[in-house]
Amino acid sequence: MSIRHGLLALLERGQMYGYQLRAAFEESTGSTWPLNIGQVYTTLSRLERDGLVHSLPESDGGQRPYEITDAGRADLALWFATPISHADRPRDELSIKLALALTTPGVDVRAVVQTQRSATMRALQELTRLKYASDKPEDLPWRLVLDAMIFQAEAEIRWLDHCETSLIRYRPAPSRPTPQVDAVDRADEEARR
Repeated sequence: MSIRHGLLALLERGQMYGYQLRAAFEESTGSTWPLNIGQVYTTLSRLERDGLVHSLPESDGGQRPYEITDAGRADLALWFATPISHADRPRDELSIKLALALTTPGVDVRAVVQTQRSATMRALQELTRLKYASDKPEDLPWRLVLDAMIFQAEAEIRWLDHCETSLIRYRPAPSRPTPQVDAVDRADEEARR
C-alpha cells in the first residue's frame, strides 16, 4: 500500500498537517490500515525532499501544514492512471507457508489449512458485519475497502478448499538418495566385497 500516494491524494483536497492527514487517511479507509504518526511525518519529509509537497509556515497552534505541488499532482495523476502490477504486491505468506509445510517433516498440512480456514471465516464474518453496520453515503470509501477485504477473504477460502482437495490426492514422491549418499553406499558395498 502506498502511503506516499495516499498522503498526496489527501493533500489534493487542501492543506493539512500530519495529524489531520493521519485522521483523514484512517477515516477514508475505515481505519483498516492505521497509520503511525511517525510514518506520516517520515513520508512527508520524503515527499518534500522529492519536491512533491512543500511545508508552509507553522500555525499559531504550532502545526506545520503541507500542500501538494504541481509535481506532486503529476505524480498522483500517474499513480491513479497506472494499474497495480501483481509483481508490486507483497509475497503471499500463506502460499509460502503451505508450500513449506508440504516439505517439512512433522507438519500436519491439513491442520495448517483448517486453522487458516477457521481464522479467515471469522475475519470474513466480522468484515461482513462491519459492512452492514452503516449505509451512510459518506461511508462509501470505507465500504469499498471492506468489499475488497471481503472478496479477498472469500477467494482465500476458495483457495484453501482447493488446497484441501489437492492434499487428498497428493502422494509424495518417494525420497531419492542424494548423489553423495549413493556414492558412499557404493563405496561401502565395494569395500565389503
